[in-house]
Amino acid sequence: MPDLDLALDRPPAGAAEAVPGGRGRTAPRLWRPRRVVATPAALALPHGQAMARRIAAQGLTVERLPANRLSLPRREDPRRAYAEAKSTLALTVAPPAKLRLQPIPPSADWRIDLAEGCPAHCQYCYLAGSLSGPPVTRAYANLDAILAVLPGYLGRGGVTSASGARAQEGTTFEASCYTDPLAIEHLTGSLSVLIAHFGAWDAPVQLRFTTKFAAVAPLLTLAHNRRTRIRFSVNARGAARYEGGTDPLEARLAALREVALAGYPVGLTIAPILPLPDWEGAYGGLIREAAAALAGVPDLDLTAELITHRFTPGSKSVLQGWYPGSDLPLDEAERVRKLTKFGSVKYVLPRPQMAAMRAGLTQALARDLPAAKILYWT
Repeated sequence: MPDLDLALDRPPAGAAEAVPGGRGRTAPRLWRPRRVVATPAALALPHGQAMARRIAAQGLTVERLPANRLSLPRREDPRRAYAEAKSTLALTVAPPAKLRLQPIPPSADWRIDLAEGCPAHCQYCYLAGSLSGPPVTRAYANLDAILAVLPGYLGRGGVTSASGARAQEGTTFEASCYTDPLAIEHLTGSLSVLIAHFGAWDAPVQLRFTTKFAAVAPLLTLAHNRRTRIRFSVNARGAARYEGGTDPLEARLAALREVALAGYPVGLTIAPILPLPDWEGAYGGLIREAAAALAGVPDLDLTAELITHRFTPGSKSVLQGWYPGSDLPLDEAERVRKLTKFGSVKYVLPRPQMAAMRAGLTQALARDLPAAKILYWT
């Protein structure tokens, strides 16, 4: 793969610093965007101003845009356009549609968007087929408006609110559908505000988010009141090459232990489950490592979500444009073509392989990590 100065394989500043006494652990990755822009509408709001101050305090320049429309220079080379967009953070205002929450089965009742886009470089990224336009990370400044709509959705969901098996979770709100909120928390502070809001909300509710990052220190002392479940997206070691720009598995599992010891309900999002050589041994090893990380945690509240790899024709086209050297398995001949409930096409693992993997991972969890409650397989 030619070097286009994408910084896909280079750790961000501070990512490789040894942690004193950390026995080889490295400091969490902290994304430093090359360009930060802000719309006038975002900078007119208190949270937009707070984000701008937070970013400036880290030595980054916040560029005020002349209008509320985001624009990037046109590039003929799609990889150059991708690189520039991926290294840009935009402070903007969530459009009105974002204030009308959407259901997000099987994860949660409702989706909350603090941001859209992610600084990681995962070669299987499902956002490639979900978001339109350049992959700029947009952080929303109208956080107060987002929080204000939440009470209207209490008790109205179709996943946990309507499920006897998961009713104890209350009404659930998923904050990581279109972003990794922890990946940008050092720049925005939005996730901490949301966790504190749910911690103070005296109602049967739960905030949920999943992350591939490990910078959990700002979350450890928040008054979460066990109303936020922090899940870590993890994969077998053979898949590490597909997860550029993220924290390594060891760091994620160490962070998992930290937040569990801080009293948070936690979770493993094993995704995407790939047809790796010796997948049974690879995913069995992952589960054993997670079990070791959580050993001895008191009052452990642990879930597992098991998500197999799938792709659409659109996402395949985008991902191959972004990562032309990737060996991610995207051969339609090795998959089964299915239609979604919306009539679009997706390619999933063949039924016999899916059944074998489901049995193998379920058995490994029952054997090596019996505390984990499996929420779903998809």
